[in-house]
Amino acid sequence: SRPSGEFIPPPLDEMKRTVIPKSLQDQLDAHMGVTYARYGERKLKLDIYRPKSAKGDLPAIVCIHGGGWAKGDRRNHAHVAQYIASQGYVAATISYRLSGESPFPAQIQDCKAAVRFLRANAKEYGLQADKIGAIGHSAGGHLTALLATSGDVESLEGNGGNPGVSSSIQAAVPSGAQTEFESERTRSISAEPNRGRIWRAFLTGSLEESPNVYRLASPIHHLDAGDPPTFFTTGEFDDPSTRANNFRAKMRSLKIPTGLKVINNAPHPYLPKQHFFNQAMDRSIEFFDKHLK
Repeated sequence: SRPSGEFIPPPLDEMKRTVIPKSLQDQLDAHMGVTYARYGERKLKLDIYRPKSAKGDLPAIVCIHGGGWAKGDRRNHAHVAQYIASQGYVAATISYRLSGESPFPAQIQDCKAAVRFLRANAKEYGLQADKIGAIGHSAGGHLTALLATSGDVESLEGNGGNPGVSSSIQAAVPSGAQTEFESERTRSISAEPNRGRIWRAFLTGSLEESPNVYRLASPIHHLDAGDPPTFFTTGEFDDPSTRANNFRAKMRSLKIPTGLKVINNAPHPYLPKQHFFNQAMDRSIEFFDKHLK
C-alpha cells in the first residue's frame, strides 16, 4: 500500500465528471420539493425518487449533502439519490438548515424530521417504514453517523413535525465523515482562525469554548449496542480520521456490523468524479442490500 499523502495522478478515465444518464433518470418517478418539516414560516424540502417499474414497498435511503454544515442543498446529492433509487430503493435527498441560519443541533434535528416524515408517509411514497437507511458525504457523512447513533437521544429530535414517530434508522453509510468531535485533531482545528471557522459557526465556538456541544454532536459519544450497521467510505488521500478507526472498533466490540472502503487515488471530495462515485455507490448498495433487503 502507498504511504498516506503520496499523491499519484489518477488515470484519465477517473477524471470524468459524474453523470447520471438521462436514460436512467427516465426510469424514475420523482416528487420534487416536498415539504418535510416546518418551523413557523420556514419550510424544509426534499426530493424523492422511486423506480417506475418497482412493485410493492421498497426500503428507503435518506441522502444528506455536505458543505461544512454551512453551504449546499439537496440538489448536491441528487446524483446519489437517483443512482440509489435505480437500484431498487426510495431515495430522498434533503435540504437542511445550515449553520449560518441555525447552529447545531438544527441540522441533525432536520435529518431526524426527514426520517419521521418518510416513516409517517410510507404508504404514500411506497416505502417500508421499518427499513430506512441514510448516506451522506463530509458534513453529511457526520450527520449520517449521528443519525445512526442518536435514535434514542430526545434532545436531538427537534420539533419539525410528526412527533411520536421514530427517527431511528436501520443502516448507515457515512462518507468522508468525522465521528469524534472531542479529539485532539478537532480541538486544534476548531481553534484555528481560518480552518476552525466552520466548526465554530456550527458548534457555537471552539471545542475549548463549547465542550458540551461538541460532545452532543459527536457520533461516537452516543454509540451503543442498539445502533444499526454502519459502513464507512473515504478517499485514500482524505484525512485518516475519516476512516473512523475508533468508531469501528467500538462497533465491533458491540458486535454491530461495520466496515470500511478506502477508494484508491481519491481525495476528500470524490463524488464528482465518475470512477470514484461508481466505486463508492457500488459498495454502498451492496451494504444496503445486505441489511435492508
